[in-house]
Amino acid sequence: MDISEEIPYEIVMRQLLLGRLVSSALHAAVVLRIPDVVHEDPCTAEELAVHLDVNEPALRRLVRVLMNLEVISEDPANGVLTLTPLGNTLRENVPGTARHSALLVGGPIGRCWDQLLAAVRTGEPAFDATFGVDVFSYLDGEADLQGVFYGSQAADLEITLTELVVVGWESYRTVVDVGGGDGALLEHVLTACPESRGVVLETASVAQLARSRMAAAGLAQRCEVVIGDFFESVPSGGDLYVLRDVVHDWPDERCAALLRVCRRDMPASAALLVIERTMASNEDHLLNHLMDLYMLAVVGGRERTAGEMEQLLSDAGFIVRKRHRLNGGVVAVEATQVS
Repeated sequence: MDISEEIPYEIVMRQLLLGRLVSSALHAAVVLRIPDVVHEDPCTAEELAVHLDVNEPALRRLVRVLMNLEVISEDPANGVLTLTPLGNTLRENVPGTARHSALLVGGPIGRCWDQLLAAVRTGEPAFDATFGVDVFSYLDGEADLQGVFYGSQAADLEITLTELVVVGWESYRTVVDVGGGDGALLEHVLTACPESRGVVLETASVAQLARSRMAAAGLAQRCEVVIGDFFESVPSGGDLYVLRDVVHDWPDERCAALLRVCRRDMPASAALLVIERTMASNEDHLLNHLMDLYMLAVVGGRERTAGEMEQLLSDAGFIVRKRHRLNGGVVAVEATQVS
């Protein structure tokens, strides 16, 4: 969305207010598989409408928006549509794909954004009030949506994957991924480190996703998938315990409880690795602040500054040893127990 000094503020504000339609347009494009179809076979809008079996005039209106957003482009000579580098991020099976995020926007997650006002008034997640259960309980009963949700997590990981080599995974014989989702991180670690073993701790329904991933990758013999509640206990015997995109799901008091459990159950010699988006200041990238509102509306958690994260760790009996700043405002914090 072009916002320049040449556009009157009144117009700029109206563009911002229509941002929900931007999300909806991208969601529609992904559901229709427009990015994949155009990539595989560049074609005119008329041909695309026939291929998708949709109303041609309506599709042209959607295409115009996608062109304005620089997701696709059109050859003025023959009307052939092609995918731009930005639009390529919406394709299936590309590293760091945003496709899963676009699908989430059109479902229950997006509906919670519409209830942000209630979350601001109460400080409580809109998801619980809208659907009667928390988001993770809801996902347990919606297998397809759960797959999309953890697919989004796996795609987000790919954005920082190469940078995470700074952790030195090979120096840890057993890596325990606490709340490790479908096991995407451990799949990478175990593939890169053939001498290492892994443990994923997850709820029953998500554990099945992790088992399937490990089996498909040929890693089932080197990765144990444990069903449990990380507020109650975490597996013992690990050398590195990972919390990736877990802490921001919870308010401070719940985070404190989780970190205390980790400290209690970890061997004294083990290290803790927290991987989270980190807020730098009020002038930080807009994405970080929007993700903070996402946490408020959907799970009741929050994005934190580096100082706030380190205070949580300190209060739980950890001391920060290393910090690694990654892409997109993500920080990997390595900590050990205070002796």
